[in-house]
Amino acid sequence: MRNIFILPIAATLVAFNQPSPTMDTFKWPGGIQAPVAEKEAKVFVAHGDQRIDNYYWLNQRENPKVLSYLNAENAYLDTVMSGTKELREKLFQEMKSRIKEKDESLPYKDNGYWYYTRYEEGKQYPVFCRKKESLEAPEEILLDQNIMAEGFKYYSIGGRAVSDNNELLAFTVDSVSRRLYGLQVKNLVTGAIYPETIPNVEGNYIVWAADNKTIFYVKKDVTTLLGYQVWRHELGTDPAKDVMVFEEKDNRFYIGVYRTKSKKYISIFSNMNQVSTEFRLLEAAQPTGLFKIFEPRKENFQYSIEHFDDRFYVLTDWDAPNFRLMQTPEAKTGKKNWKEVIAHRKDVYISNMLVFKNHLVLGEVKDALNQLRVIDQTSKEDYYISFPETVFAAFQHINPDYNTNLLRFSYTSMTTPGSIYDFNMDTRERVLKKQTEVLGGFKQEDYAAERLWATVRDGVKVPISLVYKKGMKKDGSNPLLLYAYGSYGASMSPGFNSNIISLLDRGFIYAIAHVRGGQELGRHWYDQGHMFNKKNTFYDFIDCGEFLIKEQYTSKEHLYAQGGSAGGLLMGAIVNMRPDLWNGVIADVPFVDVITTMSDPSIPLTTGEYKEWGNPAVKEEYSYMKSYSPYDNVEKKAYPNMLVTTGLHDSQVQYFEPAKWVAKLRELKTDNNKLLFKINMDAGHGGASGRFDYLKDKAWQYAFLLALEGKLE
Repeated sequence: MRNIFILPIAATLVAFNQPSPTMDTFKWPGGIQAPVAEKEAKVFVAHGDQRIDNYYWLNQRENPKVLSYLNAENAYLDTVMSGTKELREKLFQEMKSRIKEKDESLPYKDNGYWYYTRYEEGKQYPVFCRKKESLEAPEEILLDQNIMAEGFKYYSIGGRAVSDNNELLAFTVDSVSRRLYGLQVKNLVTGAIYPETIPNVEGNYIVWAADNKTIFYVKKDVTTLLGYQVWRHELGTDPAKDVMVFEEKDNRFYIGVYRTKSKKYISIFSNMNQVSTEFRLLEAAQPTGLFKIFEPRKENFQYSIEHFDDRFYVLTDWDAPNFRLMQTPEAKTGKKNWKEVIAHRKDVYISNMLVFKNHLVLGEVKDALNQLRVIDQTSKEDYYISFPETVFAAFQHINPDYNTNLLRFSYTSMTTPGSIYDFNMDTRERVLKKQTEVLGGFKQEDYAAERLWATVRDGVKVPISLVYKKGMKKDGSNPLLLYAYGSYGASMSPGFNSNIISLLDRGFIYAIAHVRGGQELGRHWYDQGHMFNKKNTFYDFIDCGEFLIKEQYTSKEHLYAQGGSAGGLLMGAIVNMRPDLWNGVIADVPFVDVITTMSDPSIPLTTGEYKEWGNPAVKEEYSYMKSYSPYDNVEKKAYPNMLVTTGLHDSQVQYFEPAKWVAKLRELKTDNNKLLFKINMDAGHGGASGRFDYLKDKAWQYAFLLALEGKLE
């Protein structure tokens, strides 16, 4: 999905006691010729409308001419940014120095073992470990990714699943960054990895049956990269003899398989994002049985399920746009048997549920803030967990244990590093178990966060979360980086990100515009920001920028914008609509060629997104998409300074979309502003796989912004 977004979640800091940056302290090198892509006209005709794409040829990934052009863009970037080399290294070392290199995750207990991940000093990848019963027990190393990744430019371990008898580990690996994983099994008793490898599977959907020998997994189409079949594999047998147990016939749906928290059922789900869902169930003790449909799919009808005791809880939008909670007997799962537990509310969106033996926990969103609601399974009494800050994010953490009264949740804010608590749901006592250590002298008390509400052009109030250093003066001189995503109903939480300290300590305000297209204010917030309402996302972002200027947090000369993936589409739209408003824009792996991509069902993930953007085969949907598609609306005019990024192996937004966009911008733009294109030739949508390597990409971005501000210290 293009909703695998690049998210620089909120951060912390801004140094405002420094003098306003002077714009002439950094001199960009001159006289450098930017690469010029050849033009080879390709004509597209739909609904009587003709589009000419002069750069369509760039979609030939293996073509030496294409690779030569991409390498030329990287060389141009290196030359233009050569004066920032020392700054980039300084930024990289700063960001790396804030990370505790020798660290480990908070252990969680599952089926008699404590599981955790640790990092060794100076190493890029995690080591996955466990201890039996006690944290004082000897450590067992499940997988050491540092050893496994040797010799690879990219290496990612996806899902990991341990069998019920604790003796076998199923895991997936991607060594290309196309999210085509290989499934393998390791014997945790002997340490041997079984010889069979199952290629081209979904990374995170692997499930053991209760017999300790049967694995269910999702097979992917190698062209579209869609998971479309669920297969059953018996350990020790030839994968060629595996049995397909489900095939999704509608390529608009994404699928997955998982084990219920109660361990009783294996469930297959089919999901058309924000439109329709369907679940199938099989008892884990009967792996060769048939999956049965929980409730048949229907258009504009969503539900999710959790097994509890002799019944299922059902979270559904049936007559409830913001969702309501229902329950139904285990043996009677049809909708006619559902009974309401928690009613629908117009101002509260129920995002998820978590079931324990004695408690039920709901994740709720109100006024763009995540909240946790605890319900006693017996008395039905409920309460909300309280938090001290006005701008924050709180989520359920890892809670595999069904028979416990302890809820583990995470808490963060734009000034509070990620914190994990154990919360006693009976006594309401909370214990801080771990807070991410931020090295390098960070002091939380030096910074402040705010929640603002910008009234946009149609009268709607859009929330903005921002963070700055105490003492900030609202005089319009502050550089400000405004981030947003605004698609797929994904809500952007105001959390902590230590990387942004490097910008904020140099005078930047960091802000998140919670634009329509997410669900920060409920389902209607999403409905007003997709399909025929998509332009609201762009207008909201522009109007938030105008608001921040009006309130003198910044000015046009110091206002910057950033978004990635579908948020990169947002960047492409706003530079076409209001190029004068931004001094600089960073578009990460941007989805910018909407019509061409959505017209080609062979391109990965296209068909599953018809309900997000539209289907170009429908004339009205085609026309609306064309009216905002960034690539189709590039014009002869001045554009702001821009840095565009991509990965050659990107499976979510193919590299050729930003490549074509940059080529067309170079052809038509009338300004002398910087247009830079950075291509990671070894990675995909999420960038480098190493723990620290991705910071080098981040250093490029920050150096770009700081150079535009004339600051190289």
